[in-house]
Amino acid sequence: QVHLVESGGGLVQAGGSLRLSCAVSGRTSATYNMGWFRQAPGKEREFVAAINWSGGSTIYADSVKGRFAISRDNAKNMVSLQMNNLKPEDTAVYNCAAGGSGFFGPRPQQYSLWGQGTQVTVSS
Repeated sequence: QVHLVESGGGLVQAGGSLRLSCAVSGRTSATYNMGWFRQAPGKEREFVAAINWSGGSTIYADSVKGRFAISRDNAKNMVSLQMNNLKPEDTAVYNCAAGGSGFFGPRPQQYSLWGQGTQVTVSS
């Protein structure tokens, strides 16, 4: 009933920017803490950023801190990830995920719903 759909991925040159969006349907996004994860071919999934149910708290992986910003608009049931100064090592499939509002963090086990993913490719 509740599902997440990512959009906004694409191909950019190093130093460029992209904005990813995650649309939540079936229930208001205010129900969930939201996270972004990414996975490159041959590598394990890694945490990118997360935002709590109200938008009052955020956390970031060290590799993206200062370059990426997560935000949410609960009235529109959307969560976004602004990615600036992109690097080739940012190339991956990015997934948004939703978890219970009582606890949030960087672990995949904290999230129960997952989107299908959107490809981000950064050329050098």
